[in-house]
Amino acid sequence: MKAPHRQSARESGRETDREILRLAVPAFLALVAEPLFLLSDAAIVGHLGTPELAGLGVAAVVLQTVVGLCVFLAYGTTASVARHLGAGDLRGALAQGVDGVWLAVLIGVIATAGGIALTPALVGVFDTGAEVAGHAETYLSIAFLGTTPLLVMLAATGVLRGLQDTRTPLLVAVVGNGLNIVFNVVLVYGLDLGIAGSAIGSVLAQVISAVWFLVVVVRAAREHDAPLSPDRAGIGAAAHAAVALVIRTLALRACLLVGTYAVTRVGTGATDVNVATHQIAITLWSFLAFALDAIAIAAQALTGRALGSGDVEGTRRLTRRMVRWGWGSGIAAGLALAAVAPFIGALFTTDPAVRDLLVPVLLVAAIGQPVAGLVFVLDGVLIGAGDGAYLAWAGLVVLAAYAPAAIWAATLPHGMVAVWVAMTVVFMGARGVLLSWRARGDRWLVTGAAAAR
Repeated sequence: MKAPHRQSARESGRETDREILRLAVPAFLALVAEPLFLLSDAAIVGHLGTPELAGLGVAAVVLQTVVGLCVFLAYGTTASVARHLGAGDLRGALAQGVDGVWLAVLIGVIATAGGIALTPALVGVFDTGAEVAGHAETYLSIAFLGTTPLLVMLAATGVLRGLQDTRTPLLVAVVGNGLNIVFNVVLVYGLDLGIAGSAIGSVLAQVISAVWFLVVVVRAAREHDAPLSPDRAGIGAAAHAAVALVIRTLALRACLLVGTYAVTRVGTGATDVNVATHQIAITLWSFLAFALDAIAIAAQALTGRALGSGDVEGTRRLTRRMVRWGWGSGIAAGLALAAVAPFIGALFTTDPAVRDLLVPVLLVAAIGQPVAGLVFVLDGVLIGAGDGAYLAWAGLVVLAAYAPAAIWAATLPHGMVAVWVAMTVVFMGARGVLLSWRARGDRWLVTGAAAAR
């Protein structure tokens, strides 16, 4: 009598896997393509010289922090749009998405003006020396012009993911990244613009990608009679709902900034080598993080839709399945990173000191990938559930634990590797513990079109 039940459970699991793959595979390819903006910049700029690569590293950390703080434009929009979709309100889903795009424009304009004005002060925080700082300021002052297009891309991506469409973001990401590489090669080497050419090329590619996204979202809104004009109440509601996710993201980005700061404090010399090595390592780590985040993207969309339709038990089953995917993806990513660690440095730099130091750092990062796979999946589940308040508090706890650990690690022998050990054990380990504990409870399982705040 139990055989039909087992068969039904197996079939349900296979159907869940198919849904996860339907969303995660295009999201995986798109998320892998996104950090290639920086990977291609690093590869092109790295051959200009170590100071230029170190300058790009500082600029990239600042720019990623500013844009990363606004990741709620994608995450929050995905969850809210998916909930409305699950509740059968497609027009309302698109209306919320449009509000998110307008919020992205507003924040982008403010961030661009403030970022350009504060570029020297932001670079000066890292105290890297005049030559590296000069390259960082050159890149950053231009790259800030791409902030608004980047934020529009985030918001529009969230709309489409919430509608269970991850293929369109993939197409835009692939084409945009291809344009970025072409523009960079032409401007950096063809027109001999150096690191400034790399920044200009990236901004041009970002503008083209943002316009493409806007065309797709506007067309969908018109088709379903959703409003396109800015709605003050809707934008305000979107901004209010984003506060917790902003705090969560701010805490996590602060951890990465602390890590970069700790690297600049390692030893008494060879700061350029340490910063350049960290830049390559953190870029590769981010590359894998985005790849692992593919399951999290599926988690956000599917969790939001399931809770929007009131299916608590289905949400539980989905979470258990996605956790398995997270572990498996993390193990695969760790093995791949360990395999390429001795060789990949040659792609980014000819400096033997940077290449030698990079190997042990990447091996440490590889060991932490399975936990990273779990962390990203559970983060996606809770974001999809609208459990922003808990994620905010968890982020602050992780920051309080990691910051002193990273700074202390920089004072140890082999400080560069020690900083990365702290990142793997304290930063990712603490997140894994806190998110796993929350997922076992019931307080995040809020049903209906409106998410928990």
